[in-house]
Amino acid sequence: MKQLYITLLMIFTVVCSYSQHTLSGNISDMETGAPLEQVSVYVPQLENGTVTDKNGDFSLKNLPEGIYKLVVSFIGFETYSTSIEISEGNNRFDYKMEPSAIEMDEVVLSTPFHKLQRENVMKVEQKSMEELKQQGGITLSEGITNIPGVSSVSTGVGIGKPVIRGLSFNRVLVYTQGVRLENQQFGGEHGLGLNDAGISSVEVIKGPASLLYGSDALGGVLYLNPEKFEIAGESSGDINMRYFTNTLGYNANAGFKTSGEKLKFLVRGAYASNADYETGDGTSVTNSRFNEADLKTGLAYQASKFKTELRYNYNTTELGIPEEIGVQNNDRDPLLPYQELSTHILSSKNNLFFKKSSLEATFGYTINNRKEFEEHHHEEDGHEHEHEEGEEHEEEHEEEEEGAALDMKLKTFNYNIQFNPQWGNITTIFGVQGMHQTNENFGEEILVPDAVTNDFGVLVTSHIHFDKSDLQIGLRYDLRSINGEASGIEGDEEYIPALDRNFNNFNAALGYRTDLAKTIIGRLNLATGFRAPNLSELSSNGLHSGANRVEIGNPDLDSEQNFQIDLALEYGNKHVEAYINSFYNIVNDYIYLEPTGEFRELDPIYNFQQQDAILYGGEFGFHLHPHPIDWLHLESSYDIVYGQLDDKSNLPLIPANRWTNTFRVEWNKRNQNYKCYAFVTLQTFFNQNKVADFETRTPRYNLFNTGIGGDLNIFNQKVGYSITANNLFNKDYISHLSRLKADGIANMGRNISFSLHLPL
Repeated sequence: MKQLYITLLMIFTVVCSYSQHTLSGNISDMETGAPLEQVSVYVPQLENGTVTDKNGDFSLKNLPEGIYKLVVSFIGFETYSTSIEISEGNNRFDYKMEPSAIEMDEVVLSTPFHKLQRENVMKVEQKSMEELKQQGGITLSEGITNIPGVSSVSTGVGIGKPVIRGLSFNRVLVYTQGVRLENQQFGGEHGLGLNDAGISSVEVIKGPASLLYGSDALGGVLYLNPEKFEIAGESSGDINMRYFTNTLGYNANAGFKTSGEKLKFLVRGAYASNADYETGDGTSVTNSRFNEADLKTGLAYQASKFKTELRYNYNTTELGIPEEIGVQNNDRDPLLPYQELSTHILSSKNNLFFKKSSLEATFGYTINNRKEFEEHHHEEDGHEHEHEEGEEHEEEHEEEEEGAALDMKLKTFNYNIQFNPQWGNITTIFGVQGMHQTNENFGEEILVPDAVTNDFGVLVTSHIHFDKSDLQIGLRYDLRSINGEASGIEGDEEYIPALDRNFNNFNAALGYRTDLAKTIIGRLNLATGFRAPNLSELSSNGLHSGANRVEIGNPDLDSEQNFQIDLALEYGNKHVEAYINSFYNIVNDYIYLEPTGEFRELDPIYNFQQQDAILYGGEFGFHLHPHPIDWLHLESSYDIVYGQLDDKSNLPLIPANRWTNTFRVEWNKRNQNYKCYAFVTLQTFFNQNKVADFETRTPRYNLFNTGIGGDLNIFNQKVGYSITANNLFNKDYISHLSRLKADGIANMGRNISFSLHLPL
């Protein structure tokens, strides 16, 4: 594999001297004819873009010959995309933009064909990080729950993992910096482990995406787009600060980026700290505190037909694991039990552009070190929880000296090589993807054994464009091998035998998008997906302190295989938009945990089982923005999901049905690019009575949120601000997806956040 990587880098390195081709033009207002300043002109495949000057003129340099997608976008105008042929020398493109109250349409990056959202065959939800932060979420995991169909399994505030249409854990694949994130995500109290600083937008593929991403994308993909480099010839910097009243938390980050014609650089550092959160009745949830530091940096080189990009992310976090209500204070150092996490993500993305084809090779290397310090690891009575505050700090100090109970290091190398020829209206991707992963244990306790996992997959997918419709088809084959070492003494109850399993799967996808009318879009997608059982499901045998249970793996588990039907209808004109997204998902050999009724030293024992399952539901909504009062927005969305096993029992951790209504007003001065907004939102979470046998029902509750924000001119400098109040009326409630629900611990009460954005 290293030889392949070196060979490709040598090929890319020698391709450095090509004749330069340019694209220039003018962008203006269709109604007034006036030139438009700060319009984005972008070529997604090349990741090359610029903005217009005060005369509406733009110029793009270092373009290779060929046919590429060109996207023109500006707030208050309809986003325009077209295919443009770049020929030798200077090329010209002029365009008059049509005013529109609809939000800017963005290019979808999680699918390989660089289409706008409305042009994409698959329905992909996309939200900018700025928009999600306006909702007042403390963490990235909390922020993504504002996307319809997306929820989060949470353990307090600092620990959350995405749920897409009722599927979570290893069924949802997370991509960051263009590579898959691997951080022992099988654990319920193992959070997302990413900071929102340096992320420009979030995309969510709802449904099986195994065709594009292989195993673990059975339930969908959370795709995090990194911050873009600055446009050529520009430099910029900014400082961002946020404060949260509920946790007395603060989150600050600062970044700088600069770009020449060919060389580009960026860096961003962030730090966050939060004390225990308070519930609606004013109780502090002991040990829900957390601290996080994050660094992201990137270096890119872009020539005419060659582009390479190197990014690095380091994240370190201390997370308390809340178990019960105890000491009430505002300390920020975690008590026992707690986690120490560190993650290094190094990614390299390389592109070669030919006249009618392109080659992309992406490599990623991730090191995730997870340490867990446990209370019972140090005491004779592992379930005695009553301590004085001073004793807790003393025990924590002693525990650190003695070492972590669990200490796991996961190293992952992955590669994704795609060749993209284009024949007329047909764009095809031939791909090879794979992963080599090692898991090692250094702690006294072993939850999952030392093991090596290897993935290899080949795929082909094509996008066929017709006059008013698009067809996408694809086929993929995957191999996975998992080899685990024996752990412990044979005959002991915690003994883990050696493991040697191989899995293989074929998957296919078929999608069709059509303009049913000028204002109506229809999408139909049929896709299969698969998920090979993970190391924990196959071979775990031990107490998981965060879960407060003993989990025992099943080495005979088969791969999960699913088939999903998605039907989406969208209507939009200058006054209103509406959508219906429905799905029906059949999952064969669904893997789940089931209590045995037995105990190991007072801790309940759970075994992994398999059974066929179905999930169905959808998202429905509308957006009213009556013309000519385009500053007024009324939005409503409803998401629903049901899930049950073949024996008619309900699946666990299925989110309650949710109805979200938002009244929003916003203004934007086009020439000055200053904006202002205000909103009120009412979220209704309905009764969740369809629960698994070992779950309890969750009653209905309402949350009221409000906020204001925008830009201010201070000393001739544009400064962004926002003030958001979540759970304004301090409702005391428990989410159905809270892992603290079994202990009767409520979710967060009122939280007011203040944020400031200072350009440098």
